[in-house]
Amino acid sequence: MADAGGEKPLKKIAEAFKGLETTVNSQSAADLELAPFSRAASLVSPLFGCLGIAFKFAEMDYVAKVHDLAEASKSITTLPVMMDKDVAGNTVRKAGSHTRNLLRVKRGLDMVKVLFEQILATQGDSLKDPASKAYAQVFAPHHGWAIRKAVGAGMYALPTRTQLMRKLNEDGECLHSR
Repeated sequence: MADAGGEKPLKKIAEAFKGLETTVNSQSAADLELAPFSRAASLVSPLFGCLGIAFKFAEMDYVAKVHDLAEASKSITTLPVMMDKDVAGNTVRKAGSHTRNLLRVKRGLDMVKVLFEQILATQGDSLKDPASKAYAQVFAPHHGWAIRKAVGAGMYALPTRTQLMRKLNEDGECLHSR
């Protein structure tokens, strides 16, 4: 990601999710296809990698869950059909079920959303406070003490806002103009 070759990952992510928004707003939510959702979610994966060691586990977990959804999309057309299959098979709460993986992907997307909201709401170049608040809001309630402590220690190794924008091939204007 450090060498994005002129690409703007944040723009690609925004465009992919705008496309999903259009689908949801123009059809019933029951028609949300799994393949476009998993493709859009996959574009978010590199953001975790840009955050360094504090979010390495989240990155690996997120990538695996998105991969599972992409594989599922080869035989399952929509998100509701996927969830209905898991409900019928009584596997919703089982590790590795598509529905449980969807929940984990949703949390990952929520984390990125809250992180960028916090970046916009804070001054300065440090990502420690925005990332800590985003983690506390999204992931911490689902993690045990040991994981929370490890993530907390990793917060000191986060890149700066400037470094993150450089890794994402962004000039940062979108984060400084409110």
